[in-house]
Amino acid sequence: MTDHRDLLAGLRAAVRGEVDFGTTARALTTMDASNYRRVPLGVVAPRDADDVAAALSVCRTHGVPVVPRGGGTSIAGQATGTGVVLDFTRHMNRLLSLDPRARTAVVQPGLVLDRLQEAAAPHGLRFGPDPSTHGRCTLGGMIGNNSCGSHSVAWGTTADSVRELSVVTPRGERLRPGRGWAGAPAGLRELVDGELARLRTSFPDLPRRISGYALDALLPEKGADVARSLCGSEGTLGVLTEAVVELVRAPRARALAVLAYADESGAAEAAAGLLPFGPLTVEGMAADLVPSSVDLPRGGAWLFVETGGDTDGEARARADAIVRAADVVDSLVVTDPARQRALWRVREDASGTATRMPDGTEAWPGWEDCAVPPARLGAYLRDFRGLLAAHGLRGAPYGHFGDGCIHVRIDFDLLTGPGVARFRSFSEELADLVVAHGGSLSGEHGDGQARAELLPRMYGARTVALFERVKALWDPDDLLNPGMLVRPAPLDANLRFAVLPREPVDVAFGYPADAGDFSAAVRRCVGVAKCRTESASGPAVMCPSFRATGEERHSTRGRARLLHEMLAGEVVTDGWRSTEVRDALDLCLSCKGCRSDCPVEVDMATYKAEFLHHHYEGRRRPAAHYAMGWLPVWLGWVARTRTAAVANGLASVGLLARAAKRLGGIARERGIPRVAGETFTRWWRGRRASPGDGALVVLWPDTFTEHLSPSVGRAAVRVLEAAGLRVALPPTLRPGGRVGDARSRSALSLLTARRARVCCGLTYVSTGQLDRARTVLTRTLDLLEPVLATDAPLVVLEPSCAAALRTDASELLHDDPRAARLAARVLTFAETLERYAPDWTPPPVNRPVTGQTHCHQHAVLGEEPDRRLRAAAGLTGDLAGGCCGLAGNFGFEKGHYEVSAACAEEQLLPAVREAPESSVVLADGFSCRTQLDQLAGVRGRHLAEVLAEALEY
Repeated sequence: MTDHRDLLAGLRAAVRGEVDFGTTARALTTMDASNYRRVPLGVVAPRDADDVAAALSVCRTHGVPVVPRGGGTSIAGQATGTGVVLDFTRHMNRLLSLDPRARTAVVQPGLVLDRLQEAAAPHGLRFGPDPSTHGRCTLGGMIGNNSCGSHSVAWGTTADSVRELSVVTPRGERLRPGRGWAGAPAGLRELVDGELARLRTSFPDLPRRISGYALDALLPEKGADVARSLCGSEGTLGVLTEAVVELVRAPRARALAVLAYADESGAAEAAAGLLPFGPLTVEGMAADLVPSSVDLPRGGAWLFVETGGDTDGEARARADAIVRAADVVDSLVVTDPARQRALWRVREDASGTATRMPDGTEAWPGWEDCAVPPARLGAYLRDFRGLLAAHGLRGAPYGHFGDGCIHVRIDFDLLTGPGVARFRSFSEELADLVVAHGGSLSGEHGDGQARAELLPRMYGARTVALFERVKALWDPDDLLNPGMLVRPAPLDANLRFAVLPREPVDVAFGYPADAGDFSAAVRRCVGVAKCRTESASGPAVMCPSFRATGEERHSTRGRARLLHEMLAGEVVTDGWRSTEVRDALDLCLSCKGCRSDCPVEVDMATYKAEFLHHHYEGRRRPAAHYAMGWLPVWLGWVARTRTAAVANGLASVGLLARAAKRLGGIARERGIPRVAGETFTRWWRGRRASPGDGALVVLWPDTFTEHLSPSVGRAAVRVLEAAGLRVALPPTLRPGGRVGDARSRSALSLLTARRARVCCGLTYVSTGQLDRARTVLTRTLDLLEPVLATDAPLVVLEPSCAAALRTDASELLHDDPRAARLAARVLTFAETLERYAPDWTPPPVNRPVTGQTHCHQHAVLGEEPDRRLRAAAGLTGDLAGGCCGLAGNFGFEKGHYEVSAACAEEQLLPAVREAPESSVVLADGFSCRTQLDQLAGVRGRHLAEVLAEALEY
């Protein structure tokens, strides 16, 4: 930035950590998980407390504000700012020590909560507070917001777990706040001594009172705890560099009682009555936030009540006692840890899923976490619902019912003037309602910009003036996070939606879930950052490139932020031609994991294809786009000229292979896959048909099965026919450009007439060649007219091709109704057998399995039919999650090899190495099989191959 060259030079001279005033760094930090957006000048990643002090000194000299930032998951706007952002996640992210005997830990502000939990677990300990963002929120952010989480009824808020802090003040003083006035700035004790009466009467006695400064913690009867008074100060008083926190003893066993009520009011009124039983959680959810696939007791709302004990029996007995005491419609007690985790994931994902109403309407934070006395929660919710109705708004409350704290996303219209005006008037009236019930405007996430303007309604003008005096003692230059808590910005200013284009952007995909509006698709990302988890859990895939690099720009959220700024045009100024957006998307594997794992179903694979389509429009593309994007063409040419042996021979000559890879933009570390000597369809034409009397199924000869793995196609035919099904292949163009003569041929004879020329367009879509993809898919639909005229399903063996046909085709050809009909016909191999040969019993294999579920299978197709088919064949065990890292063209492209290999090393390769020798290595995707072969020398097999082999015995 030309206007801030002296600031930039000063920071680079004074700070040993990174100083980045570039477009990407600024774009990534314009927003947190709130409705607000403020553009910073730059980002500093300090290495230690000395760096923090140096950065503060330079910024104070230049009169530039500073905003401390952790995981960027704040929901009220307090992690955004117009000056310099301090990013603690890069370097100051360590667990410095853990003392199991004292039950304490010393942490840096950028440490992610889950890393602390993992270190404490072997000692039977844990950090008490656990927000739903525990996989990416930082301890510094938790202290800054005084975060709580679902276990606060047992272990309180973050403030209850903080013993001592290390803080750098805006003027460079190093303090260690603790109890007994330890670490207090000059003048603070005198100020408190003069306001004792106000401090004793102005602060509601609530388990979840987070709003304002916690000045009552400085009362003598409360130990004059300076550290506690800083919790929830939102980075406005001092910059945290280290913290001593207390740990609690984790119960050895847990049980989860799921209590069903007729509606949320019933659940809310019951919650407070369960507290005498000593539960670990009392969480509430209504039916409109629970996916229909989740098996819960019948009811319209539920309380998730967790109990603990030294043994399974003890935990279960406590849960049973709560069920007996509760007046419920229905109930369930869950003791299986895996099922408990699945249910908790539903609750944790609510902050994302709540951003979409059941009809798809967008909903937003802003009044995310008000809290009232637990005994008043039922009455408050009824009044809250009435206020929503009076303003014509909707929302689905959920959250910490046992603490009287409610989360809700509301369908505010934040795009138009009248909508924003209603947002303001509703906020003012709701603040009054909360206060009337004796509550706090914030019960967990802090005030930030969303609520600070309304603090006088809760505390009164004199107490808010006292907050301002405290701010002046700690930060006399108003350097830290100005506009938050004291002298706040208006709650309806700096809305992140205001900068987006008002008219729909011209795009290629249809974006059916967003009414065709690319801006609305990008708005899906609300910043909860589930994509920023540092390790994959269970079957989850998202986001492999972030886990491999640890960089925000290579997360789904980071890419969405850059796309948002591209549309805004203020920070990213060159639109679709942006190199910053291109470089961030470059390491997106198009695994589609975010489509299923992201709570709001951000589909970055589609956004990437869309961007590449526009970015390279009318320009020369990278060589890999031609080499691998047009793979069906090159392989088709090899098949027609029958030169597979020549191609394989040339690829085996080192000098020629290196030249070919350099010319094609292929990573030098990669081997070039061998082309089959006989294509699948050539084998098909030469085989003796096996007539059956079962249902007709059409087997899709995808590019990979056709040219690179025809053994998979042959095996599938063998199994499908053994199951009694009649197998056909799609038709091809007849001489003269016609698909045979439909009037003179039966459906079956037409379908089996000649080799196929159909294509799902996957390689063109993944490289953003969408005009070509549309042409290929339109031709495919023309060819498939006879198929679509029958009831025959399309059996697709390659998961990525099946996913492309089921989603990409209809979204790209959104103006062609045949594409939707095609998508509805697509079945996987396992789905076909389950649906069309339900009485068939697969041959017994009776061996353990290892490998990895294909990422597109996980994200788009679903894997339950495969699980059932494997179980029926005696294939035991589960497949790993994550992504293999090859991901079609991604892992072959120059510059991607290291990330590709790192993704494979996360789950796939360890799972294969650790598996018993007798294990079957399953890999339905050609990419997965290739990755296993090239990185581990292991042969993976499609499930069809395993079953076909078993048929021979």
